[in-house]
Amino acid sequence: QVQLAESGGGLVQAGGSLRLSCLFSGRAFGTYGMGWFRQVPGKEREFVATIHRAGTFTSYSDSVRGRFTISRDNAKNTVLLEMNSLKPEDTAIYYCAARWVSTMTNSSEVAYWGPGTQVTVSP
Repeated sequence: QVQLAESGGGLVQAGGSLRLSCLFSGRAFGTYGMGWFRQVPGKEREFVATIHRAGTFTSYSDSVRGRFTISRDNAKNTVLLEMNSLKPEDTAIYYCAARWVSTMTNSSEVAYWGPGTQVTVSP
């Protein structure tokens, strides 16, 4: 049984930075690809970033590439999302996601979700 718990959201001014953390509870964290998605009210949940189970491959959406960095620490069962140069359009609930073995770029590929953490970027 897998459980995910995000932390680190909050309010920040445009141009600022935040770091989101996701703690994975369960067995064999190192066999799961991990990712981050985000959602605003009235819109579909959208892909942000994903990382290979060994941390050897990462992928980002066009809207965050160059500003966000995903990483993982398999010894601590943790995945991070470093967010820099934040923009008001980054405001959303951010969700941690897990998929056995593979990375993911679509919400339909996700096996497990965290409850989400709110990120608000003021102008």
